[in-house]
Amino acid sequence: MTGALPTQGDPLLLGRVWRPGVGPAVVTVRDGDVVDITNREFPTVRDVTEAAHPGVVVAGAQGEAFIDIDDLLANADEAKRDQDAPYPISPIDLQAVKASGVTFVTSLLERVIEEQARGEPARAAALRTEINDVIGTDLSKLEPGSDEAMELKRVLQERGVWSQYLEVGIGPDAEIFSKAQPMSTVGQGAFVGIHPISKWNNPEPEVVLVVRSDGTIVGATLGNDVNLRDVEGRSALLLGKAKDNNASASLGPFIRLYDDGFGAADVASAEVSLTVEGTDGFRLDGASSMSEISRSPEKLVAATVGKHHQYPDGLVLYCGTMFAPIKDRDGPGEGFTHHEGDIVSIGTPTLGTLVNRVVHSTKAPPWTFGARALMNNLASRGLL
Repeated sequence: MTGALPTQGDPLLLGRVWRPGVGPAVVTVRDGDVVDITNREFPTVRDVTEAAHPGVVVAGAQGEAFIDIDDLLANADEAKRDQDAPYPISPIDLQAVKASGVTFVTSLLERVIEEQARGEPARAAALRTEINDVIGTDLSKLEPGSDEAMELKRVLQERGVWSQYLEVGIGPDAEIFSKAQPMSTVGQGAFVGIHPISKWNNPEPEVVLVVRSDGTIVGATLGNDVNLRDVEGRSALLLGKAKDNNASASLGPFIRLYDDGFGAADVASAEVSLTVEGTDGFRLDGASSMSEISRSPEKLVAATVGKHHQYPDGLVLYCGTMFAPIKDRDGPGEGFTHHEGDIVSIGTPTLGTLVNRVVHSTKAPPWTFGARALMNNLASRGLL
């Protein structure tokens, strides 16, 4: 998986690797080597990211260089993986996994279309034209919760096209939801799961913030917020079924920690690319620009963690995507949906490229290694 690492700057990377016969290792990358920096003071990624200065911890940590980074990434693809050799896993462990939705205008309109189509992809094309004609304004210029936004809400309600997605897109409150359980995310090269009941679904390429328990953003990574459009389109109350399934949340390849060479400004200007390559020869390309987000990453974090809600082990926050694929795949007017075997690549120069292969969630390896298993493993290694 060439190109997995960041190509801009001198990145300070933090991640996790499964070491056969050992278990999960906290790692960094130095001079082409993967270095195991797991120790009693920082036995988990959660402990590193909760430090006052995570970058200082990682930069100064001693450890064992146990595999070349190219060899590690060559063993990432779960379809071909040698289970007896080290391979990358999700770069987080005990953190809560949260996500924000409807943070870009393009995806906002697609959520409205999903709702109006009631989960039927064939109705989407006509509805897309109708809704754009009715709205007739550039929502990207609206400040969510502003007087102008509330006036647009009033007008749309009068015309009978108001939606719960418009409410969180331009209203005062951001949509924040739980994407997955701690320890359930998958990493570079892993299978990502689509629930087999779904006939209309898509990847969501996103920047993911790594947030300390006090609300400080300490780094960022890439994520795929796998989504079932037909399920969510039937009812927003089915969001959990649409979003949280086996292997439905991927992260990686590594966390890039904030330091003098990388920070909030780089996240705010990130251009995130998406490529889907199918075994049927289908190819889809897209992009999502963080500069077009309607609520800043800092505002999204403030809506997630604070006096109103605490996360003692920290959290990661998917920031949402502006990319909602509409390219027809299986027939005219039916739009895009995944096929098993699709290769999804999500990348940006500052964070690298996250690559996963799509399968049904029932065919992805079951999630069995949870918090208790991690604690038992660390205790057996003398790390607790």
